[in-house]
Amino acid sequence: MFFASYVIACSLDPIVEKLSAKMSRQQASLLTLLGTLAIIGLFLIPVIILSSNEIKVFAISFPQYVDKLDESLQNMQMLAHTPFATLDFDKMTASAAGVTSDFIEHSIEIIKGLSSAVVYFIISLLIIYYFMADKETIRKTTLRLFPSHMRKRANEIMNIISDKIGGYVAGQLIAVSSIGIIMTVGLIIMKVDYGFLLGLITAVLDFIPVVGPAIGLIICIVACYEAGGKIIAGVIITFAIAQIVENNLVRPYIFSKLLNLHPILIFLSLFLTAKYMGILGVVFAPAIAATVCVLIEELYMKNLD
Repeated sequence: MFFASYVIACSLDPIVEKLSAKMSRQQASLLTLLGTLAIIGLFLIPVIILSSNEIKVFAISFPQYVDKLDESLQNMQMLAHTPFATLDFDKMTASAAGVTSDFIEHSIEIIKGLSSAVVYFIISLLIIYYFMADKETIRKTTLRLFPSHMRKRANEIMNIISDKIGGYVAGQLIAVSSIGIIMTVGLIIMKVDYGFLLGLITAVLDFIPVVGPAIGLIICIVACYEAGGKIIAGVIITFAIAQIVENNLVRPYIFSKLLNLHPILIFLSLFLTAKYMGILGVVFAPAIAATVCVLIEELYMKNLD
């Protein structure tokens, strides 16, 4: 939570710096944080309004799509001796029903969990605020942990880390938005049911590297299965175009400018963060990798040179 808050604070720091010329840093930090929350709210409200009805219908219809897909797979002779034939979608649906039942039965625990999430969210906002408002105080206190002859070098390294990971949030949002826009426009043009919702789902899942996009494509295919082969092919082509644009145009340009990381390093960071930090670590894996690479480069590699 601290690292995630630090990443967000670094991404908002340029705005705070500009506003600090006209007001105190505390006021600039508060205004930046409230403005960011307002922008997010203004974006989410229309999204919720546009997708609320689709979400209700989609939640009811999706199990039916799964059943129809299961029936079709079972009737395909060419898949009779493949692993697909062993998939039991009825059990999957039953499991989903069980989850729903547990959701109702354990509503108190769920409410407690949501309350905890709200508390963590508020704490994160406070941490982000103090990271921005008391940036110099925190930095000076941190530098005091180093010997006097190392403080200048440590300060330079901290600046490099802040610059590299500061743009991570903006870069990630731009990359994910490109996926959502292309998928939504493509699905709407093909007149696919729940086009806006499916585009939103693929965009949100794209925050999770490697696995997220695959899950998003599977959901789109299941939802569009009944529309026929041409629509499915169109969905796959649209998804492929979105991934090509994101991975070959948007991400390389943005992250090469902001993080300067080789794809192998990103994959390595994904594996390690998934194992030791869970889903949140996977989301912030590029930022974590950038931080580690800066430390290795500045503290070890340059000394060898």
